[in-house]
Amino acid sequence: MSERQTAPVKILLVEDDSIDVKAFQRAMGKLKISNPIIIKRDGQEAWEFLQECAANGGEDAPSLVILDINMPRMSGLELLTNVRANDQLRHLIVFVLTTSNDEQDKFEAFNMNVAGYMLKSDMGNSFIRAVELIDSYWRVVEFPEPHFAPVEPALAE
Repeated sequence: MSERQTAPVKILLVEDDSIDVKAFQRAMGKLKISNPIIIKRDGQEAWEFLQECAANGGEDAPSLVILDINMPRMSGLELLTNVRANDQLRHLIVFVLTTSNDEQDKFEAFNMNVAGYMLKSDMGNSFIRAVELIDSYWRVVEFPEPHFAPVEPALAE
């Protein structure tokens, strides 16, 4: 079995609803998962944070992003588009956790390589199931090292 990452996985939760943030945190606590959670209240705030992470070489970067779709200033899909277009951030593992059951939203999210698309159906159970899935995913899947590799600049021809 391969050696696992020793530093705890940092999670970026991008969620504008404070009740949903609390439900996610309660689910983490109930399942005894103590990973650090960075909370950003909308896509714009998350994008600015992720750009700072990329600029400082990934020091404070999350490994995992939990993303709502319907948010003010910048939607989750707009944020996801920006992340996938950025060479230093495109590797981030992103799960969508949203109330949107719209097929177009699902299509767009999976077209941008999300690891999963989960619906917030009922406040307690859906968050617990989502956190269990994410925790299992992280424990089972093997990732290349280093996880946040700086991108080498292209050579001029």
